[in-house]
Amino acid sequence: MRLLIIEDDPRIASYLQQGLMEEGFSVSMAASAATGLQLALNDPPELIILDVMLPDLSGWEVLRTLRSAGKTLPVLFLTARDSVDDRVKGLELGADDYLIKPFAFSELLARIRTLLRRGQPQAVTTHLQVADLEMDLLKRRVQRAGQRISLTAREFALLELLLRRQGEVFSKSLIASQIWDMNFDSDTNVVEVAIRRLRAKIDDPFTVKLIHTARGMGYCLEHRE
Repeated sequence: MRLLIIEDDPRIASYLQQGLMEEGFSVSMAASAATGLQLALNDPPELIILDVMLPDLSGWEVLRTLRSAGKTLPVLFLTARDSVDDRVKGLELGADDYLIKPFAFSELLARIRTLLRRGQPQAVTTHLQVADLEMDLLKRRVQRAGQRISLTAREFALLELLLRRQGEVFSKSLIASQIWDMNFDSDTNVVEVAIRRLRAKIDDPFTVKLIHTARGMGYCLEHRE
């Protein structure tokens, strides 16, 4: 599942991103309200982790804009502002949860999973499929033709990214930024290695191949007749 973190403290943002990616989530980052709003409105994630104190607009304004635009995705405020009035304000604006800094990562993770389970079916996708390849996002299971396939957390995140936007070609740089939070370096083969390992698990044992290379452009996942 894709999460969006809107947090201007690079230390906290990096800590959250690393921890959540290790749990198998695909994580997008924004250090300002403007960037966060652009990401949330153009390509909504399943959940947003939102700081209140941002350099341009407050988290309150971000949430108000999202709700005014009809976005009902879960929003979890993560902030040092711990007064009752602040918490009430956030909830009245449409926040789904409110966690005070400092916090235990295990509690944050539990709250995220609770919000994702609580979400309406049309707002949160829990099952992805193409041909005979199936991914259960809640149970974190993948199978093809009825055979269970064991994936690492990053392999799961990579496959989820490709499955969510079937047929779309992802450049190496986009995959690197989404899965590893890194700027693509033409001298590294981390993306090729990851794709090769994923293919070995979900394609090589089967006749029909689902992961395709668009020469000079990147990779996509789709069922081709």
